[in-house]
Amino acid sequence: MARFSTLVVFALAALASAAPLKRRQTCTDVEEADDTTATAPVATVDGLPDFKNLQYADIQISSGVAGNAKEEAEANFVVPFANLDLATIPDDVQDAIETLREAAEDAETELFNPAIAAADGAEADALQVGKIKNKVLKLTAFETVLKIKLAKAQAAGDDTSDIESKITDEQTKLSNNIKTDQGSAGETSQAVV
Repeated sequence: MARFSTLVVFALAALASAAPLKRRQTCTDVEEADDTTATAPVATVDGLPDFKNLQYADIQISSGVAGNAKEEAEANFVVPFANLDLATIPDDVQDAIETLREAAEDAETELFNPAIAAADGAEADALQVGKIKNKVLKLTAFETVLKIKLAKAQAAGDDTSDIESKITDEQTKLSNNIKTDQGSAGETSQAVV
């Protein structure tokens, strides 16, 4: 996973140096939203993963151990958008990320919950840890979709108060689940796929 993240970062850096554009809001800018006039190199969307052909099993982060869900989820849904103008993300990419978020939500309700109910002891504990990591993945994907919607609405001059409110709500949920994951750092985490 670390090698993939490093590869993605270097690929995006190469693209960014080749195509400098005006910087708009990125996935990491919501807390610094008033700093949207800064300029920085911005890569094109050509370097994005093919989200349309990814399945939940390709992006799930519940295997392994707890404590690093934030970084694993960001490798899927934040790092690929670093230095991109989110207002230019194609609708089909936005829709594909939303589909992956829905798949993570379905995994929570249709796979994790029944598996946890049927398990006991260490297996139930590992599945619960995996469920929390899955929630971090789901909420990170949702936050990215909302930030793309926000950037597009801002570019169109639309009212963004509803989107900003949703982002705040989702960030609260995400922060709580990240804290839970970090509180379980080192514990075994079990996936359902």
